[in-house]
Amino acid sequence: MTLDQVTENLKSLKQLGVKVIDFTGGEPLLHKQIDEFASLAKRMGFITTITTNGLLYPKFAERLKGNVDMLHFSLDTADAAKHDKMRGVSCFNHVMKSIEIAKSLNERPDILFTVFEENIEDIKAVYKEICIPNDLILILNPSFEYNQVKTGEGLSQHSLSILKEWGREKNVYINNAFLELRKDGGNQVKSPVCKAASTTIVISPENELILPCYHLGEKSFPIGGELEKVYHSKEAQRLISLEGKLPECQGCTINCYMQPTFSTHVNKYFWKAIPSTFKYNRIKGTWKNLLPMS
Repeated sequence: MTLDQVTENLKSLKQLGVKVIDFTGGEPLLHKQIDEFASLAKRMGFITTITTNGLLYPKFAERLKGNVDMLHFSLDTADAAKHDKMRGVSCFNHVMKSIEIAKSLNERPDILFTVFEENIEDIKAVYKEICIPNDLILILNPSFEYNQVKTGEGLSQHSLSILKEWGREKNVYINNAFLELRKDGGNQVKSPVCKAASTTIVISPENELILPCYHLGEKSFPIGGELEKVYHSKEAQRLISLEGKLPECQGCTINCYMQPTFSTHVNKYFWKAIPSTFKYNRIKGTWKNLLPMS
């Protein structure tokens, strides 16, 4: 992905009504121009978010300063050896260093904790030893599976109850709609909840539009500087209409698509999501970015 391609895409996304730009991965800081992408998106009035394992953040910190509204550092336990084993790369110490650097730049990152059965008991240590002393929000992100990527057994009902209790703590964010969806067995293709394709536009590193979503993508469309035209094409709209209805969509609980789904469609999940969503946006102040620019 080049800067010119990103520029054209951001212009089109603005026209399509997009509010939030999430530079994600994998590891988004592997792209040498990620700071330029974030700066451009910020100048254009988007809410920006980046999630990183911390390995490369010290290199980019100065250049990213002020251009990432929601900066997330992935951290799944307060035990360095366990964390690095779970992540498959030695990055715990880099997260600790990244927190220090971010704070020195008056940035306020969040800790993104992906919850599995094997680490749910580690939430307390991360919260008390890392988040509270540094005044950081702890985001609890329930694990999910997709395609051939397996993450072990799903969270038990007991674990879901534990997460709900954690959501009542100061500076802890857990979307209760995620928990409710898991209790309900995930998305049901006969009565789909997921609105992945109509609430989220996914662009791959190869500059392709992926539909109906990246994780279960059925088809990719080369953008070629014409994102709006491609998005509104007959075939793209056909795939968008299949969101939540494909066989692969059965039981889906992918958080990054359910978050915007719950925010835009009024149902029981909408109401479940409101308290935690308000809580996070109040603390972070990201709601201010949705006000009309003067």
